[in-house]
Amino acid sequence: MPIHIIPVDKLSAEALHGVIKEFISRDGTDYGEFEASVEKKFGQVKQKLENGLAVLIYDDEMETTNIFRHDDPVLKKLGK
Repeated sequence: MPIHIIPVDKLSAEALHGVIKEFISRDGTDYGEFEASVEKKFGQVKQKLENGLAVLIYDDEMETTNIFRHDDPVLKKLGK
């Protein structure tokens, strides 16, 4: 299958920082009713990844990395 869950502990701190930074910079990323600072967004995403509430996904076909909630229906459709 062209989609893989990447364990967060397999990335260097620098690589993880880059993935999270790119993710939070995307338009439409929702953090609730109030806008949060970049530092707060970064901390929230990192904590969710470390606690298993979010997962890092790599798509071989698209050569992209994304972050999904651990219970996202998209992951269930993929059998992850």
